Amino acid sequence: MQNPDELSEMGARRPTVTTISRRAGVAASTVSRALKGDPRIAKKTRAEILEIAKEVGYMPYASARAMVTGQSGLIGFVTGGTDNPFYSEMLEVLVSRAGRRRRRVMVLHAGTEPLEESTVETLVQYQMDGCIITSAELSSRAADICHRFRVPVVMMNRVPLIHSSAVSCNNYGGSELLIELLLAAGHKKIAIVGGTQNTSTSLDRQRGAADALARRGLEPVVQVDGQSNYMGGLKATALIIAESHRPDAIYAVNDIMAMGVVDALGAHGIRVPDDVSVIGFDDIRSASWPRYSLTTVAQPIDAMVDRSLDLLEARIAENETPAEAIHIAGKLRLRRSCRLPDDLVSFQQFV
Repeated sequence: MQNPDELSEMGARRPTVTTISRRAGVAASTVSRALKGDPRIAKKTRAEILEIAKEVGYMPYASARAMVTGQSGLIGFVTGGTDNPFYSEMLEVLVSRAGRRRRRVMVLHAGTEPLEESTVETLVQYQMDGCIITSAELSSRAADICHRFRVPVVMMNRVPLIHSSAVSCNNYGGSELLIELLLAAGHKKIAIVGGTQNTSTSLDRQRGAADALARRGLEPVVQVDGQSNYMGGLKATALIIAESHRPDAIYAVNDIMAMGVVDALGAHGIRVPDDVSVIGFDDIRSASWPRYSLTTVAQPIDAMVDRSLDLLEARIAENETPAEAIHIAGKLRLRRSCRLPDDLVSFQQFV
């Protein structure tokens, strides 16, 4: 039974290694070794120490772990605008998968505004073991900051930059596939709603679409900037339907814009897909909602996150590891937002 002094100490502050050592009647160094699973500590002693640690609610400080191992177990996450739910879905997977590796994710920045010096201070104060960056607008600045403080970096959903490796979906190939699907269904007048123009993701998707059309001697009937968000999709659609050559299909290079396209067409009495087919890219959760039922390419988020963490772990172990660029194929999701080819056999391998 605990004596009053121990109870007073536990009630006043967080339990420590010293708290456990007093209860167990062993040295603090023995407790530390037992908690780390050191085989030099007898199994019975280790079991007793672990049981006491559980009883008193002991949790090690991250700073203490960093002092012993040289690692804090923390990974920084830098992302851009939050208009696209794809990034919140990616963060959700990242937190889960990092947890399995006994690592925790700290969001350092979210938004398109410039990085602040407080971000730099956080990197240093919390001793981030590494950082994953998804923001195109912030990537160069964030990568430079991390490099300056020797924090390993991996770009996710972006092409590689200096000081970093990168993992992304095969955006070019996925875009080609979507255009080929439309062409096989008989569409010839295809409009493209592009995303943020300084992002590798949007540029690769737009280039893949243009090249797929060019191989058939075609080009987009119109191409409009949709700013990678829902409102941009609405506004882009208003411009498209004002054109004299109305398209028979619209490809928005991400799903959140495609949802704006569907709603804008509906507001103008244009039926999807009877009058105009609509396709997107990403396969965010809302893409499958009955209102939209988007045909799209699903980004392989689980595989992208796992591979990003693999690369980051390698760079944490050896920061001079050569940079790699990895592209993972997405999966075709066939839904009701576009007219489909009568023969889908050639597309089944991509589903």
